[in-house]
Amino acid sequence: MAFDNIKLEKGLYTTSKGFTKSLEELDPSENYRGTELEGLDAYQRQLKRFDIKVTGSDSDTVEKFFQTSTSSVLFPEYVSRAVRTGIEQSDALSKLIATTTDIDSLDYRAVELTSTPDEIGLATVGEGAFIPEAEIKTKNSLTKLKKRGRMLVATYEAIKFQKLDLFTIMLSQIGASIARDQLVDAVNVLFHCGGETVNKSGAELTYDDIVKLWNAFDPYNMNTLICSGDTLAKLLSMDEFKDSNAGLNFHATGSLITPLGAEIVRVDGGDNGSKMIGIDNRYALEKVQASEVSCDFDKLIDRQLERAAVTEISGFSPIFKSAVKYMEG
Repeated sequence: MAFDNIKLEKGLYTTSKGFTKSLEELDPSENYRGTELEGLDAYQRQLKRFDIKVTGSDSDTVEKFFQTSTSSVLFPEYVSRAVRTGIEQSDALSKLIATTTDIDSLDYRAVELTSTPDEIGLATVGEGAFIPEAEIKTKNSLTKLKKRGRMLVATYEAIKFQKLDLFTIMLSQIGASIARDQLVDAVNVLFHCGGETVNKSGAELTYDDIVKLWNAFDPYNMNTLICSGDTLAKLLSMDEFKDSNAGLNFHATGSLITPLGAEIVRVDGGDNGSKMIGIDNRYALEKVQASEVSCDFDKLIDRQLERAAVTEISGFSPIFKSAVKYMEG
């Protein structure tokens, strides 16, 4: 089949599309419908081509990638995917994001709708009368992007006999760290975006305060509640969340309660401290990324693992600050 004859080279990593999309153009997955290879993407078919097993108890060792100069081209993509697996397995960020924007530069200026939610509905207009405007304009400030990364430091001799299954777990831990850092970045942007503060009734947080915060969201819906571990402990201690029905799922599975239907996201280390942040995640936050996880492909292909960087570049921009509310925990 076609995948057996694909010419793999470093240049696939340097295209604007990235390695996987470039490889897919050379070997489209749609050509394999109805075959035993259906369900595999172009990269996974190349693993099959060189008989490289990256998962399971019978996974190969790292050196299997370097049996030929052609198969070694697949190694950076393996590293990137292993790191992305860690990001996906630790993913809480998607619960906060309304949309993700991919850009090809380090400068990004988002747009904003200057009208309030009450002003953007279709108004009743008399014949010949002025139609109210809803203005969309570019924000005054750039979205701040952060480059995050980790330097892989190891000799090829030290890892060539390492099973890929275990090596994947090590790389996934890097991805998990990136996911945690991105989550804190997102929460800090939400905390400083200028949303409304809803004051609680007394010194101690009560169930009535949670209802008050929820009620403040009209015309939005508070579908996500962000808080620290200490504040979460207060929520879990409320009688309303300790009864047999509300607490059953938490007691049985460890899945967090959903106060008034809002999913809780625990974040420790953000600027919000003891404050809770309620959001409508359909309208609150945009993720901007200049690159997904990428590697020093030259070094990895040439087995120069002594110092090979794994990096990603992303940032966050608030969309509607009126979809964000704060309350002291």
